[in-house]
Amino acid sequence: MGPAARAGWREWLGLALLALPTMLLGLDVTALYLVAPNLATDLNPSATETLWIMDAYGFFIAGFLITMGTLGDRIGRRRLLMIGVAAFGAASVFAAFATSAVLLIVARALLGVAGATLMPSTLSLVSNMFTNVRQRALAIGVWATMFALGMAAGPVVGGALVAGFWWGAVFLIAVPVAALVLAGAPALLPEYRAPAGPLDLPSAVLSLAAMLPIVYAVKHAAAHGIDLQASAAVLVGGTAAVAFVRRQLRLSEPLLDVRLFTSRTFAAALSVLLIGLAGFGGVMFLVTQYLQLVQDLSPTTAGMWMGPPALAMLIGAIGAPLLAGRIGPGVVMSAALALSLSGYVLLALAGIESRLSVVGGFAFVYLGLGVIAALGTDIVVGAAPAEKSGSAAALSETVQELGIAAGVALLGSLTTAIYRSETEAPAGLSPTAADTYGGSLAGASSLARQLPSSALDQARAAFTSGLNTAAVVAGLAVLAAALACFATLRHLRPLDDADHGTEPVASTNTNGDHRSSAADPSNPATH
Repeated sequence: MGPAARAGWREWLGLALLALPTMLLGLDVTALYLVAPNLATDLNPSATETLWIMDAYGFFIAGFLITMGTLGDRIGRRRLLMIGVAAFGAASVFAAFATSAVLLIVARALLGVAGATLMPSTLSLVSNMFTNVRQRALAIGVWATMFALGMAAGPVVGGALVAGFWWGAVFLIAVPVAALVLAGAPALLPEYRAPAGPLDLPSAVLSLAAMLPIVYAVKHAAAHGIDLQASAAVLVGGTAAVAFVRRQLRLSEPLLDVRLFTSRTFAAALSVLLIGLAGFGGVMFLVTQYLQLVQDLSPTTAGMWMGPPALAMLIGAIGAPLLAGRIGPGVVMSAALALSLSGYVLLALAGIESRLSVVGGFAFVYLGLGVIAALGTDIVVGAAPAEKSGSAAALSETVQELGIAAGVALLGSLTTAIYRSETEAPAGLSPTAADTYGGSLAGASSLARQLPSSALDQARAAFTSGLNTAAVVAGLAVLAAALACFATLRHLRPLDDADHGTEPVASTNTNGDHRSSAADPSNPATH
């Protein structure tokens, strides 16, 4: 088979259109960080309601990704994108004008369900539009960068809108984006529908029963530690996951083709994404707190300091496919992970006055993320047959969502434990205030007027010590990922090399017979 056709101006304009909802999804993750104080004044949510306002969005995205990715394969990926973006715009208006905390939680849940339609739809459409392997890797790099740039821009955009309007204005950004996508999609985006039967509803229910408890357990552990409630959720989710996998192996047209995992390349790329995103998610959570609570920067200023790391990720995501054209994606990914270790070293050595070191270290982490997000996602999506690319895209996104959530839970809990072990409330505080001081740096900062400067310095030093330790743990995990990446993915040929070997990726046809994806120059898993 000869080289795949190169994309033209229509496809690149289509990519620009797809970049809009992708960036919007990232922005919606972090914009609420600045909205929370103003929102709390108007809606007066309880502590539990505040947690659900922040978490419901990501919770429902992760839960519905697999179902929505496969649904797009069946009803049409462009159609699902247009349905999802219209629903996202409507839910955003609902959220902007919510009059109670409960209504806002419902709106955020609806945004999560709608967001779950957008992520796999945009990614699988990119794989349909860009069949040339190098162009596709570059396009997926742009796609990954837009999501990360949206996350980085969230605090800045949120701060500006809250300052100029009211907290609900943050959600209304989605309305013009939805209008542009709905207007441009029919002209610029192709439609693709896999030749498959109806969606298997029991499988969809089992996937939700598996994902939602597990995501809940991770988020609950991040806030409250590992307790009976988190353990029970893991047990329920794990049992449903086993039942889900067994059902998929029996079906002729499964919701998720779990035989994709028989490809070493596919499984290795997903594992690298999981570990890389866990390290990044946990470190980003801690670095944003460091800038605001240790360095005492406003959220808007802290967001601006995140600009250089975002630029580093842009360079990584765009430059990685160019390097992989000559070197090979597996080698580029392992080298980028190794380079990002210097960032974890800088974070491990940072002190309370080390703003430049922290930002510089995070830039190296972000650089590595840009590379693995672009090339790793391309490998995962390319490993699947064309009719399964929506499902593969959803699986890639699910792994990344879980990685970020797990990173925040594990590294956040570790930092909190170290903070508590290294702080001692000053004399004269009430028992409630002492518990607040000893619970977290955010709690200590809220008591700043009641504390001597030495006590606040002690709290900042304890948090920084926790950040140092978390960076060491994350760095060791990333080192292991770099070594595993080199060991399992170095065989992948450069993207410009048209002479590819094959690695069969098991799939299932409508008769229940196994088949393998063809050796295709646009498929990095068959290099």
